[in-house]
Amino acid sequence: MPYGLILDVDGVLADTEALLARATIAMFRELYDVEFAPEDFEPYVGAGSKRYTLGPAHMRGLEIDLETALSKRRENFLALLQSAESIAFPGAAELIEVAYDHPEWRLAVATSSRSDRAGATLAAAAVDLSRFDAVITGDMVTHMKPDPEIYLTSARIIGVPIRACVVIEDSLVGLEAAKAAGARCIAVTNTFPRKKLAAADRIVDSLTQVDLAMLLALVA
Repeated sequence: MPYGLILDVDGVLADTEALLARATIAMFRELYDVEFAPEDFEPYVGAGSKRYTLGPAHMRGLEIDLETALSKRRENFLALLQSAESIAFPGAAELIEVAYDHPEWRLAVATSSRSDRAGATLAAAAVDLSRFDAVITGDMVTHMKPDPEIYLTSARIIGVPIRACVVIEDSLVGLEAAKAAGARCIAVTNTFPRKKLAAADRIVDSLTQVDLAMLLALVA
């Protein structure tokens, strides 16, 4: 029986959540002369760039040109990404290789990011996409997390029943999406503390703590 391992990108494979906040804060400062703090974006982590940008703006009663804002945010993020040191989380490459080498496992990336930004992030994190059976990005689905669509789509494309899939997430909306889809979910504490991730089937502090035995115990 095949099993599926579905990995989020920002906050799971790549240490980019702080960069995304910085890029968005700079955008609001440059275009609207308004200051935000990183914690203003926490409720929208993992929910896609539109909600991540519009949510804090609406909380301040700020009307923005979304297309211009997203373009500037993307420009800022790519500049930060180019100047950043290694953004790969420890254990990511090793876990991918172990699952890839096992004939029963199929791998997918599932990220709310658009394909252009996701590609740049995965390249910067040195993720070997040849190991994956599918890469699902935010512009390939209609509904963003916490809607389960992206995980249901991932399972369908890799040809594995969702109940036989393990999702690894860092965000609250991602965890909600995975559980709503019917997948097992491992939450990694790269972005939120353990107490906020209690709905996960397993909680780890690093991908170095995840192995095939843990994955199999969740789906076998």
